[in-house]
Amino acid sequence: MNRRDFLKAVGLGVSVVAMPRRVFANQKPRKHPNIIFIMADDMGYGDVSCYNPASKIPTPNMDRLAKEGVRFTDAHSPSAVCTPTRYGVLTGRYCWRTRLKRGVFGGFNRPLIEKDRLTVASFLKHHGYSTACIGKWHLGLHWTTRDRTRPAEFRAYDQRNIDFSKPITAGPTELGFDYFFGTSACTTDDPPFCFIENDHTVGIPNMVSPVDPADEDRELLMVPGWKHEDADITFVKKSIEFIERHVSDKTNDLFFLYLPLSVPHIPWLPPDFVKGKSQAGPRGDQVVLADWSIEQVLETLDRMKISDNTLVILTSDNGPREGVNGHKSAGDLRGLKGSIWEGGHRVPFIARWQGTIKPDTTSDEVICLTDLMATCAAIVGGELPKDAAEDSYNILPALLGKRLTRPIREAVIHHSGGGVFAVRQGKWKLILGTKGSGADRPPKPHFRGQLYDLYNDPYEKDNLWYRHQEVIKRLAKLLEKYKEQGYSRRP
Repeated sequence: MNRRDFLKAVGLGVSVVAMPRRVFANQKPRKHPNIIFIMADDMGYGDVSCYNPASKIPTPNMDRLAKEGVRFTDAHSPSAVCTPTRYGVLTGRYCWRTRLKRGVFGGFNRPLIEKDRLTVASFLKHHGYSTACIGKWHLGLHWTTRDRTRPAEFRAYDQRNIDFSKPITAGPTELGFDYFFGTSACTTDDPPFCFIENDHTVGIPNMVSPVDPADEDRELLMVPGWKHEDADITFVKKSIEFIERHVSDKTNDLFFLYLPLSVPHIPWLPPDFVKGKSQAGPRGDQVVLADWSIEQVLETLDRMKISDNTLVILTSDNGPREGVNGHKSAGDLRGLKGSIWEGGHRVPFIARWQGTIKPDTTSDEVICLTDLMATCAAIVGGELPKDAAEDSYNILPALLGKRLTRPIREAVIHHSGGGVFAVRQGKWKLILGTKGSGADRPPKPHFRGQLYDLYNDPYEKDNLWYRHQEVIKRLAKLLEKYKEQGYSRRP
């Protein structure tokens, strides 16, 4: 079944007989779990104390999650910056296959996810799940303009031409989510500073923000009364309401909650109740806020008595910004957010499914956040169309601690903020087109790159470029193969 046939079966844009919903009454435990995917923004490998015992940030609830589940030590975001990672998470496809080859979106870019593309949400909805996206979207939207025009593909909307009273299209509710509450882009860094509920802004952005988070000369529209400090608290509140409402109204149905937090992204303006709770400055306090958010979700699951039937995944969209006061936000890894080095894309990844995932375990399996789609398919016993989730692998065996005879992934492709590629296979990591981090500058074709043996040199100190030409040729060929054929997952 190809993607078009699948979408027809789901009923997106085609009149078909509705498929029956699964009913799980009187099944204890249920066969399939609720799924909650929580993704912090710019939280590093060294921020969470179960990854970095020397962390200057207390993260007891993330540590609890690891104690009750599995902690991955070699998990990677598909990009070292956030818009492309979000595309990869929701579609199971590397973002460099789209028009976005480097950098990120703002709040007024056109949609990045193609309207007919299968997403994790639309796939799980087809399998009987209620679906919600609560938090930072950052994947583009279609805004209604006063003169009824739309910008060219690579240009952003003129915010002064937007009619904020009109519906917003091509957003989460048209890509498989039953409910959306969030912001168009970086919640506290990109205008408009307002919440969006389903297809309308909550209030009308009509004021210029007195705070310029990025210290740039730009116009920052906001709704009256907007407070950066309240954003993630509101996301958590709405998430709790969604869970409570779902359990009360649809006791025997399942849900998928995608909760992309905005912390600890800039500007670092933590609410009062977490100020000073870390020894790593305001940014560290915002990691504490992320940990508080985890606590609220876990307590809700316990209170609603659905902890044992809910898979909770916690991760980050990319590496961190630099820590302060001696705090190593990326641990001992080289590089930070945007970098092609490990600190830019190796991220915390913790999963708990009580009674199914063995508690207090670790896995060194190499995984990527694009793997969510194929893993969900394995959980529900569904089949993915051949032309969807092109770069997604099923990591359920690793989640369950199964003994593996070979790596789950043939390889992982890393991508920097500047558009630099790296290929990871086994112990080898090949970086092409730069001698530096690749965070800002695009790659230079035929430029000397970098080769590292991550088993023996996990901190990328010894560049082996001139010592293993056969490895370089093999990995470069594999990257070209993935690019040309349009997919990397095994058929």
